[in-house]
Amino acid sequence: MSEVIADDVRQNVRESYAEVAEASNAGGCCGEVVSCCGVSDDAGINTLVSTRMGYSEEDLANVPSGADMGLGCGNPRAIASLKAGEVIIDLGSGGGFDAFLAAHEVGESGRVIGIDMTPTMISKARKNAEKGKFSQVEFRLGEIEHLPVPDNTADVMMSNCVINLSPNKPQVFRDAFRALKPGGRLAISDVVATCEMPDEMKNDPILHAGCMAGASLVDDLITMMKDAGFEQVVVEPKDETREFIRDWAPGRGVEDYVVSARIEAVKPKPCCTGSC
Repeated sequence: MSEVIADDVRQNVRESYAEVAEASNAGGCCGEVVSCCGVSDDAGINTLVSTRMGYSEEDLANVPSGADMGLGCGNPRAIASLKAGEVIIDLGSGGGFDAFLAAHEVGESGRVIGIDMTPTMISKARKNAEKGKFSQVEFRLGEIEHLPVPDNTADVMMSNCVINLSPNKPQVFRDAFRALKPGGRLAISDVVATCEMPDEMKNDPILHAGCMAGASLVDDLITMMKDAGFEQVVVEPKDETREFIRDWAPGRGVEDYVVSARIEAVKPKPCCTGSC
């Protein structure tokens, strides 16, 4: 993909999620983004969506009002095994939902850095952090392909349905590898393709911004992570998630091509003894 086309993809995603943030600020749902809103007649739409993704009612009660925007395709914190004192980076942090939940687990001695490329989302997340008095959480404007953090910063890198949006996924994993400490780990929930999508779907900007058209095939994703240097790579598709993915673009049949998956990997520690 050329840089011009890649920039067009990023701009489309940025504009779409700016609409999400602005609509949320105004009390609406998700603007033009077709995914991450669910389809429900209930008043508590975001609560319904998030509990379907694996969050508990306790999780929802532990974040500031407005942080849970019903975005995502799983619960990366459930696979992250976070520990007190760890440094966490949350890729595509949105309104701060996963970052705030991570903050509860790492405690005051830990640190959470949320990164998002949409200025409106960053503003929303910072207000939520102030409202919830999360002193150990900060939000930085940046692209996930070029993280605004030094080398060897994080113990854990989380992401919830964001990497599929990137037009340069190999670079996402290369920079994630750079930013993780040796022994650091990836804990990702994302959408993956189980078979090749028709060009009509892959080239649909609405489906791309909606977390579907940009999904990579499982084998391709594994190769990208291994090429970046990661070990202990696991990509576990969850067929049961087709049920809620169907709601993201009703009638389009996207659930025949993509599912949510648990994605894990580890940055190896250097071998100092000559035998690892």
